[in-house]
Amino acid sequence: MNKNHLKSLEISGAIITVSSTRKKENDSSGTAISTLFKDQGISIQHYVIVPDRIDAIRNELYTAMKSANCIIFNGGTGLTHDDCTIEAISPLLEKKMDGFGELFRMKSLQEIGTSTMLSRAIAGVIQGKAIFCIPGSTPAVTLATKELILPEIAHILSHANR
Repeated sequence: MNKNHLKSLEISGAIITVSSTRKKENDSSGTAISTLFKDQGISIQHYVIVPDRIDAIRNELYTAMKSANCIIFNGGTGLTHDDCTIEAISPLLEKKMDGFGELFRMKSLQEIGTSTMLSRAIAGVIQGKAIFCIPGSTPAVTLATKELILPEIAHILSHANR
């Protein structure tokens, strides 16, 4: 990567777990993202668990955008009747990063096989902030955060804020 593209900016994180059953005590995926962020010196400005409802998901997005520039939604990206994270966030993205979902599924193929095709992981930018929607399993959030999001977040935010 060409380091000349990178702007000096502070990265601040938000974690939004989408689930109608998880609580903070058993949100291993939210904890995994938080640990990976903190290990990279990224502060978590917002963390919440919201139910699988479009209005609740969007409300938390807008709240998170007030204090964070790297917002990760985990959960609600599958094909079940109540999965609606993609429907809530995708129409709001000003720019989509199609390569994120493609790379996530490619890397997931090695771990979970062809069932990776069920993943609707997406990413994009809203008002200069990076938004990621990833499956809610702990292995999925670890893969996405460690191998895709953290290595590129400074690059993504630099371009999104030009």
